[in-house]
Amino acid sequence: MQKVDLQISKQSATLRLMVEDRLRAAIAAGQFRPGQRLVERELCEMTGVGRTSIREALRQLEAEGLVTSIPHRGPRVSTISVAEARQLYDLRALLEGYAGRSCAERQTAKECEALGNAVREFERAARTREPQKLIEAKNHFYDLLLDGSGNAFIRQVLTTLNNRITLLRLTSMTQPGRLKRSIVELRDIAAAIESRDADRAEAACRLHVYRAAEVAIAYLDRETVKT
Repeated sequence: MQKVDLQISKQSATLRLMVEDRLRAAIAAGQFRPGQRLVERELCEMTGVGRTSIREALRQLEAEGLVTSIPHRGPRVSTISVAEARQLYDLRALLEGYAGRSCAERQTAKECEALGNAVREFERAARTREPQKLIEAKNHFYDLLLDGSGNAFIRQVLTTLNNRITLLRLTSMTQPGRLKRSIVELRDIAAAIESRDADRAEAACRLHVYRAAEVAIAYLDRETVKT
């Protein structure tokens, strides 16, 4: 009986994670926009699971800051203020700079090759301009960067930050001219890591974040004026 209970528990946990990932990806791809109400019935139809699984997933996304529950009105995709965005990007630049430095100091030839392949994967995604492919390719690059840093705590904190910034990442990447600059910036990061230049890798990572921040914050400023 205990073995069966453990199997059911494991299956439930796996299902919950799958639903969380599906909803997180939908928000990242712009399928659900900031401020949009999340209707349980529609989410059940989209994911093919019951309301209990949806509610559990929404609670996790609320803990990550992606969803906000409003009393008597239900859950909505969170919005980010200009001040919050600046704070998030400042912290992200600091941590990703450290990750880039650590990766340059620790890298192996195999890791460098994988990072270079990830940049080319992002270039291919940029040509398609498909939101889901862009997000997946960018996430793959960051996964390799964080793995290369060898710091599990940096990964944990940055994962939380990037989940919050998910609300802005697609907006930033798809602004005119941003994708081309992103490709150049990722190439610079990969090249610095390959050459074991820790100072350059840190600076390249920080520059990439700050340039993304400029675009995202300019967008938020424009949206604020509209409202």
